[in-house]
Amino acid sequence: MKFLAVILSVVVVASCQDIDWDNIIFTEVYPKGLEPIFRGLPGSGRIVGGSLASAGQFPYQVGLILTVSGGQSFCGGSLIKDNVVLTAAHCVDGASAASVYLGALKIQSSESGRQIISVSKSNFVIHSGWNANTLVNDIALIKLPEKARLGTNIKVIDLPPASDASKTFDKDVCVASGWGRTSDSATGVSADLRYVDLTVISNSACQNYFGSYVRDSNICTSGADKKSTCNGDSGGPLAYGSGDKRIIVGLTSFGSASGCQKGYPAVFTRVTSYLSWIKSNAGL
Repeated sequence: MKFLAVILSVVVVASCQDIDWDNIIFTEVYPKGLEPIFRGLPGSGRIVGGSLASAGQFPYQVGLILTVSGGQSFCGGSLIKDNVVLTAAHCVDGASAASVYLGALKIQSSESGRQIISVSKSNFVIHSGWNANTLVNDIALIKLPEKARLGTNIKVIDLPPASDASKTFDKDVCVASGWGRTSDSATGVSADLRYVDLTVISNSACQNYFGSYVRDSNICTSGADKKSTCNGDSGGPLAYGSGDKRIIVGLTSFGSASGCQKGYPAVFTRVTSYLSWIKSNAGL
């Protein structure tokens, strides 16, 4: 059975004009124990089977351009407080700084109403149990030095209530969003924010593909109908509910690019497993 890594990204520059969007670095991230399977397979990344987002549809969506060794890289994130972004640890691990895009839709263009905040490495809070080899505890916060200008296109997404701490969301339909690449031949991130509805599957079903690398602290979605997240969507949200009632239940972590095309699962960090950590470190 073939698997392909979700290829991820993470760049800072002062403005869009400073970013070489066609040469964003995509880094393969997957549990090292699966390296013999993932290594050498051709990359294929995007939100597959998705749709173009409209202005204000995902106001909590954040774009992260990070400065990394060798250039620039890209990830997604979610605004959970007016000065705190939730993302994946693998996105900020090794990055020296970031530009945080709030209220963006066409991220490569100048847009009215959006906000770009520059942050340094000291603003990153990475889970102390993060392990880059196994991808366990793939969660981090970015503390913003200034508050987001909340409005129609920039809003906070709620965390799940404590009563949902043991909820699996199995068979529930959630929505993932991001600027993942839109074709196998594309060399940069998507110009447009896209989204896709995904059905949560049980962890035991997900373990049929990824074995013990899927833990209780992960949540997986089916790749049925060739719908999935892939590279460029890393760290971005998996949300449950609709409109202003959405809650964030997952952060794009790793998966299978074959899944983007052939129906294999995508793996997310399960937010309900980290409610205490998030609230404590975000001041919620």
